Amino acid sequence: MGLMRGRRPTSTGTLARAIPALLAAALCSETMAFSLGPALPAMRLRTSTSARLSSLTMNSSPKVSFVRQTDASTKMAHKQKTLNKYCESVYKTERRKTRTVHCGDVPIGSEHPVALQTMTTALTTDVQGSIDQVMRCADAGAQLVRLTVQGQREADATMKIKEGLLKAGYTTPLVADIHFAPKIAMQVCEAFDKIRINPGNFADGRKTFKEITYEDPKDYQAELDYIEETFTPLVLKCKELGRAMRIGTNHGSLSARTLSYYGDTPQGMVESAFEFARICRKHDYHNFLFSMKASNPKVMVAAYRLLAAEMYSLDWDYPLHLGVTEAGEGEDGRMKSAIGIGSLLQDGLGDTIRVSLTEDPWLELDPAGKLKAIANAQLEAAGAASNVPTWRETTRDFKVFSSREVELPVQKESDNLDMRNVLHRDGSVISAITLEQLDQPAALYAKLGCKTAVGFPFKDIATSDSVFIRTLPAAADKERRLALRRLQEVGVGVLAPIAELTANPLPDAVAVVPLAEMAGAKMPEGAVRMAVTVRGDESDELLKAVASSDAVMILLEVPADISRIHASRRVFEAMKAEASKIPVIHHTKFTTEPRDELVLTTGSQVGCSLVDGNGEGVLIESPLDLEFVRLTSFGLLQGSRMRNIKTEYVSCPSCGRTLFDLQEVTAKISEATGHLPGVTIAVMGCIVNGPGEMADADFGYVGGAPGKIDLYVGKTVVRKAIPSAEACDELIQLIKDNDRWVEKEVEEEAVAA
Repeated sequence: MGLMRGRRPTSTGTLARAIPALLAAALCSETMAFSLGPALPAMRLRTSTSARLSSLTMNSSPKVSFVRQTDASTKMAHKQKTLNKYCESVYKTERRKTRTVHCGDVPIGSEHPVALQTMTTALTTDVQGSIDQVMRCADAGAQLVRLTVQGQREADATMKIKEGLLKAGYTTPLVADIHFAPKIAMQVCEAFDKIRINPGNFADGRKTFKEITYEDPKDYQAELDYIEETFTPLVLKCKELGRAMRIGTNHGSLSARTLSYYGDTPQGMVESAFEFARICRKHDYHNFLFSMKASNPKVMVAAYRLLAAEMYSLDWDYPLHLGVTEAGEGEDGRMKSAIGIGSLLQDGLGDTIRVSLTEDPWLELDPAGKLKAIANAQLEAAGAASNVPTWRETTRDFKVFSSREVELPVQKESDNLDMRNVLHRDGSVISAITLEQLDQPAALYAKLGCKTAVGFPFKDIATSDSVFIRTLPAAADKERRLALRRLQEVGVGVLAPIAELTANPLPDAVAVVPLAEMAGAKMPEGAVRMAVTVRGDESDELLKAVASSDAVMILLEVPADISRIHASRRVFEAMKAEASKIPVIHHTKFTTEPRDELVLTTGSQVGCSLVDGNGEGVLIESPLDLEFVRLTSFGLLQGSRMRNIKTEYVSCPSCGRTLFDLQEVTAKISEATGHLPGVTIAVMGCIVNGPGEMADADFGYVGGAPGKIDLYVGKTVVRKAIPSAEACDELIQLIKDNDRWVEKEVEEEAVAA
């Protein structure tokens, strides 16, 4: 198929998901299959196998070929490789070595501190408004600030914004966010320091969900040729002017071409970016970095790890920009960002970060700075990893997500109470309570998420599964013991240290035993199950012993002088090696941490395990409000895609493209629909990422034009151009029409029995 200059090629044939399995097996690919994606069937081709291989391997085109430009020896070596390294070390935190990318006067790379950035929400055409926001963000700690440049009017404003900032004494590098507009990018290069291009739509246009069969490899190659023709002028101009570039893949806006070959997978995200990177490299332009953003932290982490692994295999050393896109607002947005960004920083990945929140842009800098501080503390505490005994990781495969197979508590004939609910199949929340909180049982039940009727608690969807109490009420303390008993009678487990249960026996309790004492431990009177506390630095023999014990759960309580993520990996390695099915609960302790730091630290240090499927729940001890800690625990599980107890929101952070007041609308939708666990609603300010992210949502609310909203079911638009004033009510009706609505329940006030 010939390529007409200036015209985008089209493909023919039936619609079907297709990756050429023959080519993937026969040729050296710079991306390998990632098992988070679906199985990919072979592509039907009209040409013969020999002709097909010949046409690809003998391609004499000077353009970047679908067959990668590598010599025969490199092909053979890479062909035999498996991707087995995605970070410098899985045994300690060490930054991945990268080159330095220069963005204005800010260097980005492993030899420099992690750079913080954000994005303005003002209209880019509002020159003074944009200048004011950039200055406020810079004052809050932003080292780079991004602005959307979607059209000619915005492009014309960029030089004025840059000049205004320089006059005010601000040299903060500016980043242009480009979608669909190669010509605009060329102009903006003159003013801004960095260009962010989205490989999913830079040359391919708006996202479609068509699944295309390329009936001749030349059709696919023609599309790559078109990309090169469109993209090369920008590469050459950035090189000439010394501008930086981010090749920023977004999970929600992969091109139809990429979707057809790789599916909506991390592999497709990586390959989408590499198509553009190869063009940069061909022209000896290396002042660029990558990002792999997704609203799902698990997909985001998987994509970045795969990207890093591919770069290790190719000896590439480009920096990484980290971010969870459309994270949302408040604690939920911070938790998602911590799980995604924090997990990667724990492994030494990431050179610049942005926490995308549905809040004012300068407010993103505080959580971003705290995530950086958590990562820096991990790097500086190199000795903490050395406190973990030497071990070898053999069971965790970063290319494959799989949860552990565990056995939940079973009912015994001798049990007085139902013990099956002390843990939950989708992930457990155990709340730490104090003796004093038993003095106000009604308040305690409410903070544990119980419903109440005439003073009695009942379990609800977001009730703590069990409680952990370090000091038990004395046998004579009838009121406090009654408060505990009522929890036990509705299926809330009660855990307490074995020494405390020995001194103050409590019927039907779970005794918590340190692993070092497990062998000689005698179950106290009344205790019906045993839980074992593991630190992570015990001997291999002790870990093997607990793996084969009859413990109902393991509490993984890593001391402060030991690296939590590396000790945790060692414990899970031991559990898997012994095929242990004992649930493991991540047990963390805080003293005076502010709320944000508890959220961000837990998301980073525990989320890093949960995204690998390592862990079946969380227990957080903190002096903070019990209800806040419980909801944070559930937020960790929901953000890790384990257990849903409320509506999930995919909410973009707003920018100059946004067509309505995103913060106000998101708050209104959350208030009206926040009681629908299992339902995911996307709230998107504009069309750029909207339709793509609909694939992750059940329903979508997307700005289609000023004052007009489009509503989606899945990735299909079902109602268009609804006036903004009516759109929230229309969304509720749409949820009802699809049988996903339930009415809010009215809390029954506790009444004295």
